[in-house]
Amino acid sequence: MKSFTRSGALVACALLLASCASKPPKSLVTPLPPVAREPQPTQPQHPGEPMRGIWLATVSRLDWPPLASVNGVDTATRIAMQKKALTDKLDKLRRLGINTVFFQVKPDGTALWPSRILPWSDTLTGTIGQDPGYDPLQFMLDEAHRRGMQVHAWFNPYRVSTNIKSSTVAELNRTVSLNPASVFVLHREWVRTAGDRYVLDPGIPEVRDWIASIVAEVVSRYPVDGVQFDDYFYTETPGSRLQDEQTFRRYGQGFASKADWRRHNTQLLIEDVSRTIKQINPNVAFGVSPAGVWRNRSHDPAGSQTSGAAAYDESFADTRLWVQKGYLDYIAPQIYWPFTRKAARYDVLARWWADVVKSTHTRLYIGVALYKVGEPSRIEPEWMVNGGVPELKKQLDLNESVPHIDGTILFREDYLNKPQAQQAVNYLQHRWGS
Repeated sequence: MKSFTRSGALVACALLLASCASKPPKSLVTPLPPVAREPQPTQPQHPGEPMRGIWLATVSRLDWPPLASVNGVDTATRIAMQKKALTDKLDKLRRLGINTVFFQVKPDGTALWPSRILPWSDTLTGTIGQDPGYDPLQFMLDEAHRRGMQVHAWFNPYRVSTNIKSSTVAELNRTVSLNPASVFVLHREWVRTAGDRYVLDPGIPEVRDWIASIVAEVVSRYPVDGVQFDDYFYTETPGSRLQDEQTFRRYGQGFASKADWRRHNTQLLIEDVSRTIKQINPNVAFGVSPAGVWRNRSHDPAGSQTSGAAAYDESFADTRLWVQKGYLDYIAPQIYWPFTRKAARYDVLARWWADVVKSTHTRLYIGVALYKVGEPSRIEPEWMVNGGVPELKKQLDLNESVPHIDGTILFREDYLNKPQAQQAVNYLQHRWGS
C-alpha cells in the first residue's frame, strides 16, 4: 500500500467506513481538523503544585467499569452503575489529594468515546461496537474538572486485542457490518501477532498516521488536559515475536540493523503525534510513560547503573532521545522497584531521569508501584514492612526533594481499594489529602 502523503500538516481524523459488501471495506482519510480557537488550559490549576496523579485502567475492566454493570442489567441500570462507580472513585481521589487522572480511553483497538475511527469498547457493554448510551470520556472530563482535577487521555497505540482466542477473532470479524468497523477487518494487512495478542505493525507508515488521526480526533473534540502513551510500542515475548521481516524489507533500507529501524519507527510515531497535538491545541500536554530503564550502563555509558530490561533494547523506544529532541511535554518512567533492588534501584533511576530532563523543557513525573504495596515478595520484602508505608514514604520524599522531579503518578487506581494497601492509603490521605 502506498504511504499517505503529507502536505504541511499531518493526516488526522480518519473516517473508516465499513460495508457488508463482498469487497473489503474502504478506509478514507480526511484533512487535519482546524486548530482550536480557544485552547483549553493544561497547566496545573494550582501553580507550583506537584503532579499527584493516578492511572485508571479500563483494559479488561481492571479499574473501571465494574463487571457487574455489564452482566445482565438493563441499559439504564448499567449507565447509572458505571457513572456512580466513576464519580465515587473521583470523590475518593480528590480526598486523597490526587490532582490528575490518566484515563485509559483507548485500551486496544476500541474507544471509550463516540469515535468515527474506532468501534465502541466492549468493556462498556460486553460487545465491541455497541453504543453504551453515553459518552464516558465526556462524563469523566465533566466530573473531574468539576472537582478541580485534570484528565489526561491515555492511549495504548498499537494493541488491537488482549488475546488471540478464536472467540475474540469472531467478535472482531463481526464488526465488519459496523460503522466504524475494527481495524482488524478494515486493515488486516496491518495486523500482526506478538506477545500473544493482536497488534499493529509499527513499521507501516499508514499505521502511524492512523494512530495520529485517533489522537487528533480526541484533542480536537474534547477539552483533555493531556495525552499519554504507555510503554507498549514494540511488544514481544520470546515465544511470540512480532513478525515484521517483510515490513523491514520494504521500509528498512538504509538502516544498519532492524533494531535501529524499529527505534526510528517509534520515534516517528512520537514526533508525528506531538506535532499533531500542538497543531490542534498547543496547550494539551503530551507525554509517555515508558519502562523505567532507558539503557543499562553496561551497554551504553549514558545509561543508568542498572541491569534491568531496557526500553531502548526491549521495546525499541529511545525515550531519552525523545526528551532531548523536545517531543514530550512530560515523561513518566515506571520506576516500580524499591531502594534496595540492586538491578534497578528506585533512587538511582529517579536521579538518572532527573539528570536527563534538567536541561530540557520536559517535565518529569515518576511512576510508583502502588500495586506492589502490601504484597508479599521474596525479592522485594520492603513492600510488606508496615504495609509498605516506609518504602512508599522514601520514594515520595525523594520525588519531592530532588530538583527536576515534578511529581508522582500511582499505578493504579483499583489498588487503593485492596485490603493490603489500606495502611498506604491512610498514609497518602495524611500526606496529600485535604
